[in-house]
Amino acid sequence: MQQAFSGLKVLDFTTTIAGPHCTRMFADLGAEVIKIESDDGDMMRTRPPLRAGASTSLGQLNAGKKSVMLNLKSAEAAAAISALVSQSDVLVENFRPGVMARFGFDYARLAGLNPRLIYCSISGYGQTGPAADQPAYAPTIHAASGFDRANMSYQPDRTRPDYCGVFVADVIAGTYAFGAIGAALHQRATTGLGQHLDVSMLECMLSLTLTELQSAQFDLPPPPKRPIFGPVATSDGFVMLAVASERSFQGLARAAGRADWITDPRFAKYMDRRSNWAMLMDEFEVWSRKLTGDTCLATLGQAGVPASKYRTVREALADPQIAHRAALAEVTDSAGSFLVLNVPFRMSASKLVPGPRVAALGEHTQEVLARPSLD
Repeated sequence: MQQAFSGLKVLDFTTTIAGPHCTRMFADLGAEVIKIESDDGDMMRTRPPLRAGASTSLGQLNAGKKSVMLNLKSAEAAAAISALVSQSDVLVENFRPGVMARFGFDYARLAGLNPRLIYCSISGYGQTGPAADQPAYAPTIHAASGFDRANMSYQPDRTRPDYCGVFVADVIAGTYAFGAIGAALHQRATTGLGQHLDVSMLECMLSLTLTELQSAQFDLPPPPKRPIFGPVATSDGFVMLAVASERSFQGLARAAGRADWITDPRFAKYMDRRSNWAMLMDEFEVWSRKLTGDTCLATLGQAGVPASKYRTVREALADPQIAHRAALAEVTDSAGSFLVLNVPFRMSASKLVPGPRVAALGEHTQEVLARPSLD
């Protein structure tokens, strides 16, 4: 089966998570992705889990790419990159604004070598503006965007934000960059010209705060003390309910044997139910605390109420649904094999599969630089 981006050539000047996440999706869809690394390599090469010195975190983000090692400050690198740019479709970088220009690889110069080049820059705050030069990693962007405080507002009686371990800003910025590049490729098919794409991690994170972004513009009453989406107690733990529609509310009432809630003036209408959510959940837990989590979920499922256990990632990976969708693929590196996540979408006429290997640092330098077009 043909791959959607077969024949596309991508130059990858990225490191850490956001940029590599973006470019690995291109590799999975058939593009040739050439990862440019210094002699120190992408910092993810030293991040755990490590087996015999090889990082599976690096592998998750870079499977299927070619690694070319260059000293970007050297004249040899400048000549090699100029030649590579002339035959590439896309360049992705996530340095701080101005770094690529200091190397001599800014968009204005490279577009002169290849007007069809789509050049995507991912940065913390965007390429211009008063905050553009500030250093940024995902945790600082979570804080700067209001995301952490928004999340804390849904935790009753919390005054200290959560510690950050899941790098949401990186993944969402890489995903937005992937979409922006796809849009630019479509436009290029009409105009014949590339363009510069400027992806701001800050704005990507703000896009997640849909309700909070709108609420911040108006004076609204404080949210209920017990948030609508949150843990509900059972006899052996907690489950999450997502009662977001009239149908799911009515299913909840019937599952708990409380059909009277459907006409109860405290709960019958959405806004009244929202205001009295703590009372509703207190009454619901009279029922749910008598049941195990599994029994509670089975009953809610039969009633059409969206609900789930709080699982570990290990438990989620063992879900039969993950196996059914072939969501995990085996790849190898210098230390052996491990699993990576496939892209989370399927295409009926295009193969989606990670490259089978994770390249060692500089593994493809000679192969790529020896191509006839680079002589």
